[in-house]
Amino acid sequence: MASVLNISAYLFTRIDDREALRPVLRAGAESAGLKGTILLAEEGINLFLAGGPDAVRGFVDDLRADPRFAALTTKESWSDAQPFRRLLVKLKREIIRMDHPAIRPEAGRAPAVTPDTLRRWLDEGHDDTGREVVLLDTRNAFEVDYGTFAGAVDWRIERFTEFPGAVAAHRGDLAGKTVVSFCTGGIRCEKAAIHLRENGVDALQLEGGILGYFENVGGAHWNGECFVFDEREALTPDLRPRTTAMAS
Repeated sequence: MASVLNISAYLFTRIDDREALRPVLRAGAESAGLKGTILLAEEGINLFLAGGPDAVRGFVDDLRADPRFAALTTKESWSDAQPFRRLLVKLKREIIRMDHPAIRPEAGRAPAVTPDTLRRWLDEGHDDTGREVVLLDTRNAFEVDYGTFAGAVDWRIERFTEFPGAVAAHRGDLAGKTVVSFCTGGIRCEKAAIHLRENGVDALQLEGGILGYFENVGGAHWNGECFVFDEREALTPDLRPRTTAMAS
């Protein structure tokens, strides 16, 4: 049975003391024997960590004791071996780079759709008002090539900073439709949905991203796997690594 717990989590929340917080989080993760990456920016926190289940969950519980991180939710998956080689705690300008500083999700999120509701819409072929649903993949092209929702729109962007330009070029194609932006864990599609709405597109974000969808409804309407940024490379819709040949 797989014994290493992998989590991904992010939260847009104001962090004014990230330089002081960095060594505190590093010390806590190191003492728990965790590996992975923690990103800190003024706009929030983004983390990918793996280790023993009690150690991982204990670290997250300690993090949530800080009121700024009380709303942090995690997505869990399992592996037979540690998928990260080391622990990194980095300071960043943005926890996901878009180069649009006016987009600040901590000030208010775009509306979201739950995995269960999205699956129902896809089963029925429309949303609750009868409008066409367009799935918009906000990930980089190479990630999309591992797998995506059937019929999803893919603008073949190479990096997320290209997304605003793609919106400007294609927003006319989205008029009068219910657009659901999605990404791996929710962080990119959260910014994407805000930007889309500011440009006149009726956009929602998929709550929890692809991994949240897999966790709640499995692989319905999904083709392929989901790329992840660790040595597992990709996860199947049952949240298992595509291969067990991972480095220890």
